[in-house]
Amino acid sequence: MKNVLVAQSGGPTAAINASIFGILEEVLKNEQEINLFGAKYGVKGLLKEDILNLSQLFKNKQKELLLQTPGCVLGSCRYKLKDFNESEEEYEQLLKILRKNNINYFLYIGGNDSMDTVLKIYEYFKKKNINDIFVVGVPKTIDNDLLETDHCPGFGSCAKYIAQTFAEIERDCFVYDINSITIVETMGRDAGWLTAASCLSRLNGMKGPSLIYCCETAFSLNSFLKDIEEAFKEKKQLLIAVSEGLKNEKGELISKEAKYNKKDVFGHSQNAGVAKYLEEFVKQNIGCKVRSIEINLPQRAASFFSSKTDILESVMVGKKALEFALEQKTGVMATIKRKETEEYSVYYDYVFVEEVANKVKTVPKEFITADGKDVTQKAVRYLKPLIQGEQNFYYENGLLKFITLF
Repeated sequence: MKNVLVAQSGGPTAAINASIFGILEEVLKNEQEINLFGAKYGVKGLLKEDILNLSQLFKNKQKELLLQTPGCVLGSCRYKLKDFNESEEEYEQLLKILRKNNINYFLYIGGNDSMDTVLKIYEYFKKKNINDIFVVGVPKTIDNDLLETDHCPGFGSCAKYIAQTFAEIERDCFVYDINSITIVETMGRDAGWLTAASCLSRLNGMKGPSLIYCCETAFSLNSFLKDIEEAFKEKKQLLIAVSEGLKNEKGELISKEAKYNKKDVFGHSQNAGVAKYLEEFVKQNIGCKVRSIEINLPQRAASFFSSKTDILESVMVGKKALEFALEQKTGVMATIKRKETEEYSVYYDYVFVEEVANKVKTVPKEFITADGKDVTQKAVRYLKPLIQGEQNFYYENGLLKFITLF
């Protein structure tokens, strides 16, 4: 019997559980040969041997609900493994638990920091000549900032939600015949992909954001005021999209005055309130109604508005990751590759995780206008296919039905 272990890490998405569905579906097709386990709360739970037998658990559960359940059904963590050159204790514990449970295949679903975990475990096993445990990364992140994959599972659904939300906010903004400014902040600490996705709100004839500021371009407060004044010459109501990670020419966060005085375990600054900061700044400098909106958690938890394309690709990424592991590939991450065809199409491959871990894929220059306050048609062509399609949902008591494992 081949024993596979899967775990989830980092921020939740509307599609992360779809990858577990893909893995589980393949396992159940071969239940006489493969058994699937799940570690609760990522590598942190694995270190405590907090493990579920998913093959047994899903014999009495509707696995299709994984396709519409947001968050992480196995629980998540933000846990940074120590450098094994300084301390091997955690790695020895992981190996002991994997050996005890006869696990030979470990699939870890997550983003940049999760791929750091995959890389460290792989390199430790390599150092110790452990060649019978295979470690594969499964990409996910709404930030879409993983290198070597055309896009990340979870991003398409989040982009779809953001595009629709901006279109709906616009309908509210344009109700009154007065000058007003609405500043909307999207997630994206180091990459402005989600902010760029706000442009998709223009697809069905809407005006969309008057200004779009991705964090890849240096942001100037003085230029911001000039941009607003210029935009007011054409319209009375302005809708503005901003990345949470906006920085000035010195690389300092625009929201530094609202920044928490702490960092997470991976050393990332915990940002707070760029939209709120800009709201107060505009109020002090321009005499009109100003409000700010931070979309926050709903953008990564809104499974009711998920992209069918995103969900199906997330399923396939899970299946391919399992396939790569069973082929005894290790220290790799499954990827999505876009075919160079007129009609959108993808295929699946893998890349060595060292090419991904602790690196960031930012929005390319050709996707951002030269003046840094909008995105180009190249960005629209890249983004549009990722939000296509709607799922058929299971409802109960008028609400989407979710699945819980513990």
